[in-house]
Amino acid sequence: MKRPLIALTTVVAAALVLAGCAAGGDSASTSGDSSDATIAVGSLYEPQNLSNTQGGGQGITEAFNGNVYEGLFKLTDDGQVEPLLAEGSEVSDDGLTYTITLREGVTFHSGKALTSADVKNSVEAVTAEDSKSARKSSFGKIADIATPDDRTVVFTLADRSISFLYNLSYVWIVNTDAGDLTAKEDGTGPYTLDEWRQGSTLTLTRFDGYWGEAAKNAEVVFTYFTDATAEANALRTGEIDIITSIQSPDALTQFENDDAYTVSEGTSTTKELLAFNDRVAPFDNTQVRKAVYSAIDRKQLLSSIWGDYGTLIGSMVPPTDPWYEDLTDVNPYDPALAKQLLTEAGYADGFTFTLDTPSYDPHPAVAEFLQSQLAEVGITVEINTISADEWYTKVFQERDFTATLQEHVNDRDVVWYGNPDFYWGYDNPQVTQWVSEAEQAASTDEQTELLRKVNEQIAADAASAWLYLYPQIVVASSDLSGYPVNGLNSQFYVYDIVLS
Repeated sequence: MKRPLIALTTVVAAALVLAGCAAGGDSASTSGDSSDATIAVGSLYEPQNLSNTQGGGQGITEAFNGNVYEGLFKLTDDGQVEPLLAEGSEVSDDGLTYTITLREGVTFHSGKALTSADVKNSVEAVTAEDSKSARKSSFGKIADIATPDDRTVVFTLADRSISFLYNLSYVWIVNTDAGDLTAKEDGTGPYTLDEWRQGSTLTLTRFDGYWGEAAKNAEVVFTYFTDATAEANALRTGEIDIITSIQSPDALTQFENDDAYTVSEGTSTTKELLAFNDRVAPFDNTQVRKAVYSAIDRKQLLSSIWGDYGTLIGSMVPPTDPWYEDLTDVNPYDPALAKQLLTEAGYADGFTFTLDTPSYDPHPAVAEFLQSQLAEVGITVEINTISADEWYTKVFQERDFTATLQEHVNDRDVVWYGNPDFYWGYDNPQVTQWVSEAEQAASTDEQTELLRKVNEQIAADAASAWLYLYPQIVVASSDLSGYPVNGLNSQFYVYDIVLS
């Protein structure tokens, strides 16, 4: 849900780097044996806590998904769904019953053997009333979870769910007996948690009892920064070995023509949104939303933030989704049109609104750009800068906002516009129906056709203003290989990273 953390000062960030290096030991670039290497990963996405059902955020997905915790299925770096803890699966002819057989010989880090009861408990934790999982609504069709034996889980659905196995790839299987996992872990993955020094580092150590292929390095230290410049400087000085995602072209230029580094541009699913609260005036008016959208020169915005990188999009769907189509012209940059729409909506003299802006890059710069652009059509933007924690509470939980900036990292997340209870409050019964029908589709072709309709409708309604698709740029020491390069759903598998 969130990306880089609150932007403090470079001095503070540099201090955190030094603390992280002291905790994690030498980076891979100074290690002698690849299998014993410590890989130092630079990231701007520190977890809020260690649970993916209690608001841990993007940072915990990056560090723990596939590394510490595993699902029944795995979403690969290129977006394919493969079995992981599931040895096999069968689906009934009516599409309502999924029978999953678990792998043998899998144990949690505590030593307890994985059973079907753990799977049932893990799914129920996602769907629980107090769950903060963004995937909670994806499992609303589950009518029953049966565990006829320790290796078999039977999911019975109330309606067909063509995305069911895909959705299961987001569920971490945790030990039923582990208790509160906001500050500890008990997963089945190739790493265990060694130490989390909040505000500084999170260290993972290879798990010798792992059921699968052992991690190719001994230790991974995620070092957290609050400033992208400090992060880039740490890579230049060898304090870290890799940056999971460069946040500005200014930081990138120092690495592009240097053989000591490898710059990899992957596929991104991260959308930068101006998200309106569609429940409240003036953004409960479609014409107002469309006016705001047409007042923004998105091409100039993207260039000012990312230079020649990144992609313009006209809806929530990135090009990698099966139901993508180019809708960038539905709400064109046209200040005259914006003024006309404002007049028709009863706001000929404009209006003032507060933009809740996360304090981490690049949101402050985006907010200032929007403020300048919207002023040209008579709209006054008052920027309210808030931390990542404040954003989660104020905007996502309490819906106490008029408009906000946020990036959404997941693929296939256009379906959230079919949920009127989601934080932006978009409520179009036709879209909700199409999303429901798409999930019950008997074929991927049928699903794709329905979600294209959703895509087109939310663009026509300017349900949000989709400003651009982030580039996904990983920069690493040229000595490293085996790291993922695609920015798919925040995950960052570290187990194949080796020192050449």
